Amino acid sequence: MASITIRNLDDDVKTRLRVRAAQHHRSMEEEARIILGDAVGRKPDTRNLAEAIRARIAPLGGVDLALPPRGPGREPPSFD
Repeated sequence: MASITIRNLDDDVKTRLRVRAAQHHRSMEEEARIILGDAVGRKPDTRNLAEAIRARIAPLGGVDLALPPRGPGREPPSFD
């Protein structure tokens, strides 16, 4: 296993880490490992925006939109 040293850590950050570790009944080192593992262990969301919106709306039953009727397209321009 690898090890790292973190220099110039703000005293307030160290204090909050110590308190958080105590609340979880862990050492500061173990708490830091868990925090770092959670931060870098997450895979990026590979869904596109439409899929993300669909996943968010689907549990609500979806949304039905009334679409206006489509007419014929316009004539293409003439370059004569």
